[in-house]
Parts: sequence; structure tokens; C-alpha cells
Amino acid sequence: MPAPEQPVAATPAEQLIVRVRVYLAEERGLAPSTVQSDLHVARLFLATRPQVAGLGLDKLTAADVVGFVLAECRSRSAASAGYVPTGLRAFLRFCFLDGLTPTPLAGAVPSPARRRPGLPEALEPAEVAALLSSCDAESTFGRRDLAVLTVLVRLGLRAGEVAALRLGDVDWRAGELLVRGKGPKLARLPLPVDVGRAIAGWLAGGRPACEAREVFTRVRAPHRGLSSAGVSAIVLAACKRAGVPEAHAHRLRHTAATQMLRAGAGLVEIGQVLRHESVLTTSIYAQPRKLHRTRAKAQVGWS
Repeated sequence: MPAPEQPVAATPAEQLIVRVRVYLAEERGLAPSTVQSDLHVARLFLATRPQVAGLGLDKLTAADVVGFVLAECRSRSAASAGYVPTGLRAFLRFCFLDGLTPTPLAGAVPSPARRRPGLPEALEPAEVAALLSSCDAESTFGRRDLAVLTVLVRLGLRAGEVAALRLGDVDWRAGELLVRGKGPKLARLPLPVDVGRAIAGWLAGGRPACEAREVFTRVRAPHRGLSSAGVSAIVLAACKRAGVPEAHAHRLRHTAATQMLRAGAGLVEIGQVLRHESVLTTSIYAQPRKLHRTRAKAQVGWS
């Protein structure tokens, strides 16, 4: 079949969106989901501009920027409102770099006032052991779920990173795992023995023969790679089997970080495993409440 024809951008706004997409995806290297989110905000903003050549961006003022953010966030929830300033800043940075606006207006974008939520509570060692024990290592589903849970709780990977693991990313000789992070970021992590054993058990005794290159696939046809939602569904199902309060995949990432903290690892080491760009991001694990609980449980073993 012939390749589908790409639609031609007809309006000035659509033509500009095409250029912004290239800037976000190729020059800034943002993840596809982030690009789509930023472009959605850009389209909303451009819809408020006069639909003429240039869209009147050369006359854009800080008052226009603030007015758009206030009007758009007024009808949104606190969580949804956070995407508007982020996407608008990305769009305005492009406009200044491309010469569409005479002054940099990204700094004029206000942020909605909201309290940053605290970290979710980490699972206790007994709860983690119950999750892993709930997987039937003699069944195909059990081998896959055990491998997924072990990777999450031992290496602190995100659900999307687990889903993105490919067969060639496991270096058995070097004992390393190649992790595909946000956007184009790649990182190598050591492959612990228990993680390698769980993955090998799935590959050798459970993974169906198929053309998919992902490590973790569906057990039933069609045998394609798992999605992020599929990884989270495995965690939720394990919680239900083990009688553990409902938890999502990201909670196991916090559990891995908390366990490293309890074992005496420093924030720099934890940040390297979690692949944080700044130690300030990792420093949230050093908040007084978490440190107090960590010290109180320092003698608890890890299964």
C-alpha cells in the first residue's frame, strides 16, 4: 500500500505548529508525549491570536501572555493547570529564537500556585516480599510478572522504561542494563544477580517466540511489547493477590530509593541510579519525615 500523504499546513497557525514540532522533537530532543502536550498548549494560544500572516506575534505583550494563562487555568484542575505554563514557555522560547517576538516573553509566564505533593509512602520489606511471592514462578504469567516487579523494585525504573527495554539492552557478559530514559537519554545500570535471574527465567521459560524486540511482551496473542499501562497493571494485580494496599509502578521507584537510603547510600548515589539530572531532585528523599522513619527502621532487613 502507498504511504499516506501528509496533510499540508494551510493556515499560518498550522504552518507555525509544524516548525515548532521540529524544534521540540529534533533540537530539544523532547519525548513524543511532551511534544504533543506542548503543541496542544501552543494551538490553544494561537487560537487567541488574529489569524493573519505573522499572527500578530511581533506585537505580543507580557499582559497577553499572563491573560491567556489565567483564563486557561481557571477552568482546569490543579494538576492539569501545570501543563499550560510549561507548554507556553516552550512555545515562546521558540518564537524568540525564530525572531517572531522581539523580546523573550517566556519569563512572563506565571505559574499556578499549588503545593507540591509529598512522596508516596514506600512499601515495607514485608510488603515487597509479598508482592514477589504472589507471582507463580512455574507459570508463564508468573515468570513475566516476577521479572517486571523485580526490575521495578530493585532498579527503580519507571513503568515506561521497563516497557522500553529491548533484548539487546541486556548485556549479560558485562552485567549491565541499558535504560532508555526520558527523550533520547540513555544510561547503563549494573544488573543485580536477582534481577538477571528473574529476566532470564522469563526469557528462557515464558516469553513467546515472536518478532517483538521488547523484553516484556504480552503472553497472549498478539505478542507485542507491553505498554506503560501494562506494566502498571502488573503491579496493581500483584497488590491485589498479595493483599497489599493498591500501589502503582512509580511507588516501587520510591521504594527502591528509600531502600538505598536505609542501606546507607548517599543522595548522589541514589540520584545516579534513578538518573536524576540534579541532586536537588534527589534531595526530596532527605526530608525530615522520611529521614526519621528511615532511621527508625534501619535495622529492618530487605528480602
